[in-house]
Amino acid sequence: MIILSNLTSAINVQVDSATKKEATAILNDLGLSMSAAINLFLKQVVKRDGLPFEVVNPKPSKELRKALKEAEKIVNNPDKYPGFRDMDKLKEALLSDD
Repeated sequence: MIILSNLTSAINVQVDSATKKEATAILNDLGLSMSAAINLFLKQVVKRDGLPFEVVNPKPSKELRKALKEAEKIVNNPDKYPGFRDMDKLKEALLSDD
């Protein structure tokens, strides 16, 4: 004989009253309860392994990682990659044959 435990858990969330009121009205227009909306949100968090909108765990692209390594090499080798604070000196360096 298998006994199923409670398959749901309660979550208590503090939300300012105005936000709750506005959200409840919008959700009601959509035919959703607050509980259903929160369940949808949490299911999307699990499905996407992050928030279901553009605030996610950023991972630098291959191009960005390459650019960061190149920038580090430039910073760590000032003799090979000089910096310029004067536009005329930069122009002179760019136009030189060295």
